[in-house]
Amino acid sequence: MKYVKNFECTVCHKIYDKNELIYTCKECGEKGILDINYDYDEIKKIVNKAYFKNNTDFTMWRYKDLMSIKDTDFSKSLKVGWTPLYESNILKEELGLKALYIKDEGLNPTASLKDRASAVAVVKAMEENAEVISCSSTGNAASSLAGNAARMGLKTVIFVPKRAPQGKLAQLLVYGAKVISVDGDYKDTFKLSKDAINHFGWYNRNAAINPHLVEGKKTVALEIAEQLDFNITDWVSVSVGDGCTIGGVYKGFFDLFSIGLIDKIPKILGVQSDGCSPFYTAFAEGCPLVEADENTIADSIAVGIPRNPVKAQNAVSKSGGTWITVSDKEILKAMKNLGSKEGIFGEPAGVAGFAGVINALQQGIIKNTDSVTVIVTGNGLKDTVNALKAVGKPIILKPDLHELIKYLK
Repeated sequence: MKYVKNFECTVCHKIYDKNELIYTCKECGEKGILDINYDYDEIKKIVNKAYFKNNTDFTMWRYKDLMSIKDTDFSKSLKVGWTPLYESNILKEELGLKALYIKDEGLNPTASLKDRASAVAVVKAMEENAEVISCSSTGNAASSLAGNAARMGLKTVIFVPKRAPQGKLAQLLVYGAKVISVDGDYKDTFKLSKDAINHFGWYNRNAAINPHLVEGKKTVALEIAEQLDFNITDWVSVSVGDGCTIGGVYKGFFDLFSIGLIDKIPKILGVQSDGCSPFYTAFAEGCPLVEADENTIADSIAVGIPRNPVKAQNAVSKSGGTWITVSDKEILKAMKNLGSKEGIFGEPAGVAGFAGVINALQQGIIKNTDSVTVIVTGNGLKDTVNALKAVGKPIILKPDLHELIKYLK
């Protein structure tokens, strides 16, 4: 916390002391999500290219001086972060892009980008001597919290909608979480978790409420920049549900720009499923956010009422980016293409960002002369049901060589 200046409401811009234990603005209520401001002049004195070159901690904690946490011993926590950034071998040529990079967040400990937020939640909960952490989730935030908390000996109570994929439920139960499967959609799930957290006094891991969690998510942008030797691509594409991840992506690039380590903030492409697209609809129609249906196979971004709208909308508008939608059919095709042509297995929400790049190219939003980074937010093993929809089931043959030869011909 040594470089944190204060907290600021994203709605009314009221300033709060950095030591005040609040999550949202006292004036604006839950709509007043807080942003964390840093003293960039002080950070500049220590954070430079040499700072990273000499840092041997290849986890997200290598960026601790750019985060709102106390300096502590992180050696016992799961090894979150420093996931690979691959330069495309095949798809770049097929799409005709100047450059295409793929950030595989599915290789985090619990197989999604959400580990970055959950690791911070565990650290902050321990700072406040909390024994139980809770959240609502469509799956990934929940499983990441359960795994990271289990590692550090904290208990978790998780609320998920009944449609949560079996792979993610299995993770939760294996990690020892107390799982509440809510007979309703994400809106119902979020409300019950909020009421329970307030009633029992559990530590709140809901990223749309807790401002510290965006500071964890932003480390994906810090890593991308460092792995590109601070030569940022023209675009960064990311799938969007609640709005917290895309807000974190922008915040990370903003931090680096503010301390002079990058000379531009990339345009951010916010990608939603056309079966659940409140951000895109508000953008396209120039109207306020309204509740949307949650009708998509991409469960991790099926959020009808986004809880972090301001940061998400600012991420796109302030970066000069835009919003786009993709169909479930396009998502399944993206799963197959990323897997068969780049060896990267993403879940539906995880590959939506790549599907969005294809649509943006077809619409002339992204040019062939542009360079692009795609963030694959979660691993495909979390949702094998939809993975099989993308590729089909294998042929079954009798154990006979002649039958095999006939089939292969």
